[in-house]
Amino acid sequence: MTMIHMFCVLFVLQLVSITGATESGIVGGKVSKPHSRPYMASLQFQGDHSCGGILIREDFVLTAAHCHQQQPMTVVLGAHDVTKEEKSQQRIKVAKYYKHPEFIGEFDYDIMLIKLKKNATLNRYVRPIELSKKDGKIPANIKCSVAGWGRTGVNQPPSNVLRETTEKIQFSFECQNIWGKYFNSGHMICTKFTKKTGGVCQGDSGGPLICNKKLQGLTAFVAENECDNQKYPHVFTKVNFFLPWIKKILQV
Repeated sequence: MTMIHMFCVLFVLQLVSITGATESGIVGGKVSKPHSRPYMASLQFQGDHSCGGILIREDFVLTAAHCHQQQPMTVVLGAHDVTKEEKSQQRIKVAKYYKHPEFIGEFDYDIMLIKLKKNATLNRYVRPIELSKKDGKIPANIKCSVAGWGRTGVNQPPSNVLRETTEKIQFSFECQNIWGKYFNSGHMICTKFTKKTGGVCQGDSGGPLICNKKLQGLTAFVAENECDNQKYPHVFTKVNFFLPWIKKILQV
């Protein structure tokens, strides 16, 4: 168990009465076509995948704030199999972390920008995703894609290769009813999923929720040790809400 898992689990046991919540792998789904998502980043500590991230400019990766640890992080771009040294991969150290100033180690404001020590070389394997121009409402029941190298099931090991699946946007009031004060409808999006299609799980934190080919969310939290429990929607940080803050940091 990593430090970040320990922190989240301890926090949850103290505060969440309905169920736990912990950072989020893809359960079910399918193996992604290699390099079909050139914006995907694997955030690694001592050579092991810990979280997902999204390249939004040649020098910046967007991810979840809870993915930050005290030990040095390496950002791996252009990967399909994170256990191999593929020729397509670029491994870049971190120059600076920009956690949202209102993130206090809990669930809200769970967003972070990572400044790379050197610009990524853009090619067919590594390419940033374009951010939306403004905040917009995402209608319920549309299908969105998720991807990551996280766990392939409860108590299952993480995936060596990138996997993906789809989840449906759920009405915010339904998520509010289930997650209570831990769900902020202005800052978060939630999804429903089926046993057949699966969805995110531990190890996918900071990875993308993409709707209509646009980045809408960052994987944030799921039910603790029950990522496949359909009773508890998966929750994502709403990227569009944070666009002004993101743009401000990109100008630093």
